[in-house]
Amino acid sequence: MAPVNNRPKIGVIDIETAPIVGNVWGLYDQNVGINQIEKEWAILSFAFVDLEGRKKDVVYMDNSSNDDPRDDFVLCYALWLILDEYDFLIAQNGKRFDLKKIRARLIEHGFPPHSPVQVLDTMLMARQVAAFTSNKLEWLSVHLTDIPKSKHKKFPGFELWAECLKGNPEAWKAMRRYNIPDILACRALYLKLRPWVTDHPNLNVYNDETNISCPRCQSTDLAERGFQYTSVGKYQRYQCRPCLGWTRSRFTLNTTAKRKSLLK
Repeated sequence: MAPVNNRPKIGVIDIETAPIVGNVWGLYDQNVGINQIEKEWAILSFAFVDLEGRKKDVVYMDNSSNDDPRDDFVLCYALWLILDEYDFLIAQNGKRFDLKKIRARLIEHGFPPHSPVQVLDTMLMARQVAAFTSNKLEWLSVHLTDIPKSKHKKFPGFELWAECLKGNPEAWKAMRRYNIPDILACRALYLKLRPWVTDHPNLNVYNDETNISCPRCQSTDLAERGFQYTSVGKYQRYQCRPCLGWTRSRFTLNTTAKRKSLLK
């Protein structure tokens, strides 16, 4: 059973953005200057769910009811509230894209800084632990989870974004059906990769419990499974029964006399 006091708040998020509209003279390898930009990008929609939330708890918002679908102020306010409340956000390519894009729009709209939040990036996790054929959610969700990334067959490729920007209600419905499964697939992928990640944040610093517990899922159901050795120390090794992740004690089991006898 995991500790219940002061557990960190962890959520899963995914945003969809409108493209920059620019004036160009060709189709390949174009260098677009700032004075060629006709319309700036904006956030079109987002989906969010708590790590422990159910499908019915998913929060989805978009700009479908706005006269200008690029008007994302209300949507950004909702995102600011989430970022200000949560300790961790799980996202595919979240460090380089989602969080930075959200912050860019928040700054442009004049929002104050939200409270510190860390990103658990499933793409970086996949890249760290293995050499998969692809680190894209489309591939990872099919091969590692039972929730494949959604496709928008009625509006293939860029057509979905183009039709949303035109105000097509059917396209907005397709965007919702596309956006929500992404966070559910991302959450399943995170839980699949979590026990393999060696540098996962230690979640136990967020509670006041003193029982030994898993640093990834906070379960106290740990099995002692041998020892881990470094060049100067011996440590108790544990495996978490619920999530199967491995960890070890922070303090060496070597006696003072043994530590003194070890040469470097």
